[in-house]
Amino acid sequence: MRIAELSRRADVPVPTIKYYLREGLLPPGERTSHNQARYGEGHLHRLRVIKALIGVGGLSVAATREVLGQMYAPGMSVIDAAGKAQFAMTTPRPVIEDEAWAAATEHTEALIEELGWRVRPANPARRTLASALATLYRLGQTGQLALLPEYARAARQVAEADLGLIARETDPHTMLETAVVWTAVGDLVLSALRRLAQEDIAYEGRPAEH
Repeated sequence: MRIAELSRRADVPVPTIKYYLREGLLPPGERTSHNQARYGEGHLHRLRVIKALIGVGGLSVAATREVLGQMYAPGMSVIDAAGKAQFAMTTPRPVIEDEAWAAATEHTEALIEELGWRVRPANPARRTLASALATLYRLGQTGQLALLPEYARAARQVAEADLGLIARETDPHTMLETAVVWTAVGDLVLSALRRLAQEDIAYEGRPAEH
């Protein structure tokens, strides 16, 4: 297919597709002339993955390029590739090394140990959690810390459901792609469901609005 058809089927503007090609997110098509190329179903599928990661998952172009590089790296196991892609999807948080950061880091490590979770020291989610907790410490809103064990239990259930979904795939590439895309999109889904549930609970006992 020509780039115009690729654009139409993926619902991505041609200039955006050309940008993804320049940035290395999308592999080049098969050259048919000096200024024409043909694209296949693989390009269409990858373009939809890119669209999901950037448009829905909120990843930057740089992060998406790194994630795709891990997804399509040859000779890498599904577990290793998924882990590297997950790390790439975690946005580094700036750190202010004050008393709040020290307390938050200690709290994060104590929670992981209390839960008995086997988490690599390099996992960037450690830093993300500590950064969020440091904000609570700085604001003096440490009452929310009591919710962490309950949040952790809920997160564990979600993670088990995630991995159960992935394990049902039989093709290693599809398994990896499912893991990566659902990690990015699932974060947004989970956040949206939390807000919907909060409103539902807030309105319990009140007349329904239409």
